[in-house]
Amino acid sequence: MVKAQTFSDPTGVTPAQIRDLEVIFARTVDIILGFAGIALFLMLILGGFKYISSGGDPKAAESARNTLTYAVGGLVLIASAYLIIKIVESITGADLTNFAIFRP
Repeated sequence: MVKAQTFSDPTGVTPAQIRDLEVIFARTVDIILGFAGIALFLMLILGGFKYISSGGDPKAAESARNTLTYAVGGLVLIASAYLIIKIVESITGADLTNFAIFRP
């Protein structure tokens, strides 16, 4: 019987493993979703400011409405993508929101 060989640094630090990709992927998704939330907030603030400061100019008001429309559209897109993933998850029973390379 061959015993699995483990490597470790004399300082006690173990080298990176494939399983570490799970943590990197989860943190990357969290960061991207955080930036999406910040971008949504900023777009809503910018669109509102543009609308208030349009001063009755139809082109400026239209630009502000477009900014607000795109911001809300992005929110709907992100929410619907999450909803679709949850629906597929409930139908198939697969855990799609928990990224794991190796399942125990």
